[in-house]
Amino acid sequence: MHADLSPVIAATAQWLTHAYPATGGALACALSEVQARQAVTVAARLRYPTPMDAGLMGVSGPGGSARLDWITGTDGMGGADAEEEAWRTWVDEVVVSWAACLLTDPALAARAVAALTEGGTPAEFRRLLTPDDLDRRAAALLRHPDLVAPVAALHRAELDTRLGPGQALVA
Repeated sequence: MHADLSPVIAATAQWLTHAYPATGGALACALSEVQARQAVTVAARLRYPTPMDAGLMGVSGPGGSARLDWITGTDGMGGADAEEEAWRTWVDEVVVSWAACLLTDPALAARAVAALTEGGTPAEFRRLLTPDDLDRRAAALLRHPDLVAPVAALHRAELDTRLGPGQALVA
């Protein structure tokens, strides 16, 4: 993973877990966060496959969460201290959308991981690819196709194109 993607991955996973929170206590929150982070990591690596891509994103910025907040009805900056909400500027809308697609479509998630790992399915993405019942319960909102549909639909076509036949990722 490109180190330059770390702030985007952290902020984007945080946005997902704030917009679609886990219920059921600390363990559920941790399991939901792991699943979000795995999906976001795959999505970010697909979106920014080369160090140059990551570097350009670092210069231009990922865009922030304002549109996503509006679509989902979450209050981004509300009455909160701007410094406390500064992480939202590192949220990447396309990565959020792609991660939502991966979380709600197991076949697509398997194709995405395979594209990154040249056909393999590393254990680092187990909770994304083969969630058990506890994982599913913990991330019930995060993995609910109807709830995340408005976000997933934003950039689904681009993800399908990226994963389409004949599309090679440059790493």
